[in-house]
Amino acid sequence: MENTTVISGDKPTVMVTNDDGIEGPGILALVQVLVSTHRYNVLVCAPDSEKSAVSHCITWLHPIAAKKVHINGATVFAVSGSPADCASLGVSKTLFPSIPDLVISGINQGSNCGYHIVYSGTVAGAREAFLNGVPAISISYDWARGKSNINDFTLAAEACLPIINGVLVELRNKTYPQRCFLNVDLPCNVANHKGYKLTKQGKSMIKMGWRQVTSDTEGGKMLSTMVNSTASAESDTSTTPAENLYFAREVRGAQVDEDDNDHCFLQEGYITVTPLGAITNAEIDCHTHLKEWLPKAIWFVVHNTIKNL
Repeated sequence: MENTTVISGDKPTVMVTNDDGIEGPGILALVQVLVSTHRYNVLVCAPDSEKSAVSHCITWLHPIAAKKVHINGATVFAVSGSPADCASLGVSKTLFPSIPDLVISGINQGSNCGYHIVYSGTVAGAREAFLNGVPAISISYDWARGKSNINDFTLAAEACLPIINGVLVELRNKTYPQRCFLNVDLPCNVANHKGYKLTKQGKSMIKMGWRQVTSDTEGGKMLSTMVNSTASAESDTSTTPAENLYFAREVRGAQVDEDDNDHCFLQEGYITVTPLGAITNAEIDCHTHLKEWLPKAIWFVVHNTIKNL
């Protein structure tokens, strides 16, 4: 059910980015839903082509291009950089005349849970806004071949409106926490989701390996689950030039948490809401161990160095 809280006064400004590219079905559905509510000024600053799994890479050594494109009801630029580039440019007051109240990165085609958050360009778009002091949400839909369809992105966007509106109300009331951004994942059967669940980042991930291929092998679209959306070519090294070897990634298995966390609740059918910081702190047992280890290690190195002088 949509949040019925009315955001009074001037419309808040929401900026949207993603990593699937400006023509990705997730971002188009999200912008359409945001515009249709008539509650927001909608800006879009997104990559001009797919930038999945680029993590938080940024462009440094050369300029990036921004081209104005048309999406009804929004001010839109397609940018030749990464999701982090787009978020940074969009909140800089260089491309748009003002800083948005909220940045939303998504909707990604594929979930972003556990350790996959490290690889995700979608999450990086939100993280970059957060690093620049702008509240942010990353949104991903757990797309499954044979089960999902294009309309699910619209359902996912509509299901996120309570979260988006709730954040904007908190911002208006100056009660929103400033030390985190939100990572939202929506289940495959989003039309029948079980509700919203506050979760923690887990450790789930797809284990990847490599196989030797020919130079003209083409992979499929890379989902954030690290699984290709189309079958890749068979291994065949017969035409590989002698001076070069070519390798492609392949799935070798999965690491799945058994504890309560983002991935577990997503698979149970919940919309997961996971607060994230700029970086993830080491687990407490690692800190405890290293607190005892560090002075011993330093003493050992210093002691043996002195002995050998």
